[in-house]
Amino acid sequence: MSDKILYAVIQLGAKQYLIKEGDKIVAEKIELKEGENLTVKEVLLGYDGVETIIGQPFVKDASVELINEGVKKGEKILVAKFKAKSRYRKVMGHRQLGSHFTVKSIKLS
Repeated sequence: MSDKILYAVIQLGAKQYLIKEGDKIVAEKIELKEGENLTVKEVLLGYDGVETIIGQPFVKDASVELINEGVKKGEKILVAKFKAKSRYRKVMGHRQLGSHFTVKSIKLS
């Protein structure tokens, strides 16, 4: 097995992400300062170009380094409430906060 992993699937919060080095991802809001590193040990799968390593449930001694680029608001969505025959209509907007990360490195032991 080579040292360089081309792809990995990680679990961050309640979601899973297919990543490779240099990728930018948006995850659920995590309280970190901008520029701080986050080490994720929940690596579900790794692929190095030759073989696929599948965790049960996580790959042993694997980690992913992420760099926090700050918390930013996502796209605006509209939430509408409506009741028939009573002239009740209400439209509200919502912008979810999300942490933006850049994948620094992917490592296996």
